[in-house]
Amino acid sequence: MLELLGSGVFTILQWKFFLPLFLGTLAGVIGGAVPGVTITMTIIVILPFTYGLEPLAGLAAMTGVYVGGSAGGLITACLLGIPGTPSAIATTFDGFPMARNGEPGRALWLGVWASFFGGLLGGAFLILVTAPLAAIALEFGPWEYFSLFVLAMAMVAGLAEASLVKGLMATAIGLLITVIGTDPIGNALRFNFGSEFLSAGFPFLPVLIGIFAFAQIMADVEKVRDPQQTEGVAAVGQPTLRISHLAIIWEILSRPVLLLWSTIVGIVIGVLPAIGGSAANMMAYDQAKKFSPRPEKFGTGVPEGIIASESSNNANVGGSLVTIMAFGIPGDAVTAVMLGAMTIHGIQSGPLFVSQNAEIAYGIYAAYILAHPLMVLIIGLSTIFILKVTAVRLAVLAPVVLVLCVIGAYALNNTMGSVYVLLLFGVFGYVLVKAGFPLAPLILGLILGDQIELNLIRAIMTDANPWLFLTRPISGGLLLAAALSVVFAIWQHLRHQQRISEADADF
Repeated sequence: MLELLGSGVFTILQWKFFLPLFLGTLAGVIGGAVPGVTITMTIIVILPFTYGLEPLAGLAAMTGVYVGGSAGGLITACLLGIPGTPSAIATTFDGFPMARNGEPGRALWLGVWASFFGGLLGGAFLILVTAPLAAIALEFGPWEYFSLFVLAMAMVAGLAEASLVKGLMATAIGLLITVIGTDPIGNALRFNFGSEFLSAGFPFLPVLIGIFAFAQIMADVEKVRDPQQTEGVAAVGQPTLRISHLAIIWEILSRPVLLLWSTIVGIVIGVLPAIGGSAANMMAYDQAKKFSPRPEKFGTGVPEGIIASESSNNANVGGSLVTIMAFGIPGDAVTAVMLGAMTIHGIQSGPLFVSQNAEIAYGIYAAYILAHPLMVLIIGLSTIFILKVTAVRLAVLAPVVLVLCVIGAYALNNTMGSVYVLLLFGVFGYVLVKAGFPLAPLILGLILGDQIELNLIRAIMTDANPWLFLTRPISGGLLLAAALSVVFAIWQHLRHQQRISEADADF
């Protein structure tokens, strides 16, 4: 293993791989730091530029975006009080108060170095656990894969910020989109309504760009800047970012239990499909507060809050990569794009990925590890410049991002059909956002719809006995976990509604 990893590091250090990794990490840091852009949008924008590269070079670039973006969100979270990405929301709780109290450099670099150490611990997990999990995945038949995909959708629908009903409805909409076109077994036309445009179905990436990027930009255009955020920016003024890095590193390493536990939370959340870095960020912060001897200090600028939130969201990246490499299931929207890139390059992700593509697998491991020191270097050299980028008015930023989205969709097949799909689902996604529907369950249903149908048909063709979905131990256990996930989500929702009613009654 060490020999293969060393070979992977040596390979990535070659310029044809190292340059895409560096540029991807730089793009990720900038995309993560600019509020509203998100890691998903950044990786979608750079995706067309990876088509002409070797598979490992393209995947190294996207790995760099993932790592850089996960850390980049803390820049504006700490210095401006505006999380650059959803996975940096909890970082603002203590990062911005610390910066406002006259320690912006300490707040920023606590987050950067916590991301560094949490990410490397996540990398160790990625390297050590992917192959054993892949061996377990080899025991999976179509029944187990069907049940696993059902569990993934049940979890993300239950954890959606909107109501459980809307989360389940969004998942169903995603599944319905996948049945338009041809079926995955017999290639029979379905729901094309005599239209050639619908006969081929909807390509995944233009739909993803439309629903996430286009719809998000349109929603952001409507927003008016919060006056409190303007006050926060003025309060920071021109921050002094000079600090003792050794003192900051010791401040993190002197809290090994907090660092390790927050990393584990991030990894576990990352392995669970489609939950994402924002949940890891919030959950790790919540855990740190619960186990702290001074929970009342959280929110006033304590280092524990920054360390917990940032170590978890970068460890989450390693967990998400485990899911895509061992099971072939995208852990979130970013790994969904990476999975699409693998498919474009003819690489089959899943249980046999590491054994059949060892050079690429260990190259991704090496790219992930090397992206972390690159991230630290890039943030150290370009923080002031990135702060200037974040000041670009949305009236300038939005058209640029929209043009890049259209170019990315067109470059997929060099046809206007993909652009029309982007526009159609951009409007559709915007309507869903306005109606309060969560987009993550919809995207997961879209990603897994074909695989759910394919494995359901394969299972029935192998053995028509439907009870096998329950009597096969792994499959039955996964379906039980899916049912418990929905029940738990319903219980949480009812408890939340009860608390709201009690608060209204007291008021």
